[in-house]
Amino acid sequence: MSRNEFIGVKCFGLEIGRLSMDEHRKESSFQYNPDFLNSGRFLHLFPDTGVLKRVQPVQVFRQFNSDTFRGLPPMFADSLPDVFGDIIVKKWLELNDLSRQQIGVLDQLSYVADRGMGALEFFPAHDLPTNQPVDLSEIIADLKVLLQTNEVSGKTAINKQGLLNIFKIGSSAGGARPKVLLSEHKATGELLPGDLNCSDDYDHYLIKLHLDEELGYNREVIEYSYYLVCEYLGINRTYSKLVDGQHFATIRFDRHAGGKKHVLTACGLTGWDFQLPNHSTYENLFELAFFLKVPQREIEELFFRMVFNVVFCNTDDHLKNHSFIYDEDRDAWNLSPAYDVTYSLNPLLNYKRTSRALSINNKRYGVTTKDLLQVADRFTIRNAKDMIQCTLNAVPYWVGVAEKLQLSDELIRSIQKDFCLVDME
Repeated sequence: MSRNEFIGVKCFGLEIGRLSMDEHRKESSFQYNPDFLNSGRFLHLFPDTGVLKRVQPVQVFRQFNSDTFRGLPPMFADSLPDVFGDIIVKKWLELNDLSRQQIGVLDQLSYVADRGMGALEFFPAHDLPTNQPVDLSEIIADLKVLLQTNEVSGKTAINKQGLLNIFKIGSSAGGARPKVLLSEHKATGELLPGDLNCSDDYDHYLIKLHLDEELGYNREVIEYSYYLVCEYLGINRTYSKLVDGQHFATIRFDRHAGGKKHVLTACGLTGWDFQLPNHSTYENLFELAFFLKVPQREIEELFFRMVFNVVFCNTDDHLKNHSFIYDEDRDAWNLSPAYDVTYSLNPLLNYKRTSRALSINNKRYGVTTKDLLQVADRFTIRNAKDMIQCTLNAVPYWVGVAEKLQLSDELIRSIQKDFCLVDME
């Protein structure tokens, strides 16, 4: 794509508008399709958080030049490949004799096309082959080859078809860890790439893959143990399971009843950069939830998640790990199910002090019951003390789960010593 070219944006089959990017000036613009505005539909598709206004004139964006947004309005930057996806894109470009400098952010969105997370779609799309059955073991084998880059040539031994499969199902899934999108037929168990498939005949999974055996422990099994504790406590999660006892598979909440759900992260909704401390507070997250008018029970659910993350030492609970789902029938927003909830440190290392991604009562470490209750008072959380006590009581349950999953005694002790067992006052 040449610079300054427009790309179209669709959602729920409607053309929302057109997006452009000046790579040289790091300046983007967006203009709504007048037919969409005149339709009066989906009035809160992009809430008025001060980023994008529902008006006809072209809107120009010069303030989103960090690595998080790469010059784009945040709601569209949410669709760009993340850390792991960037690795896949780089390998794809290498194999096709292209460089990152030749491919701008709009071109990357045209590869995302209608294959991305959520419901936003971008056109014109780069053509890629349609769905064919896949073998997870082959995908894993190809990924291992792909990630073992030759330090001299920068090339990999993976063939073009293998890389194509990985590019389709691995470049759009967010986060830093290796993951793929797959759809499993409910009756036959057949696996298809999960990039295009929305059929209700399938369960649509995001699968985090255990590829780094040399790490000395399995992060995916640890995440599954945390999922089981969330389920035990009643924290809203989508169904998850272990594949072959080592890969963490979780149902995608952006696919439902044969259709797509519009989902945006806290970053995508607001323009808050998750890498900036002044943006990264739980108080900001609660304020956003109130602004979106989510039900009070979901405000309390958010508090429950915050308590869980404190007690069980999930310090990587940054703003991109909190999302909201749009209900197109009600033209309203809800808190998404929790995701990426796990022990986020290396349990084989000793840490003198760990800093939280999101501050609580102006603290990133040493959070106390008093801090949690001050947040509860500010946002009218009922039964806050009960939620704290229930979470503390779940620690022995986690130990039992970890033992059943055959985590080593050393791992269990190492993880447990980082739990924040706040004193009830």
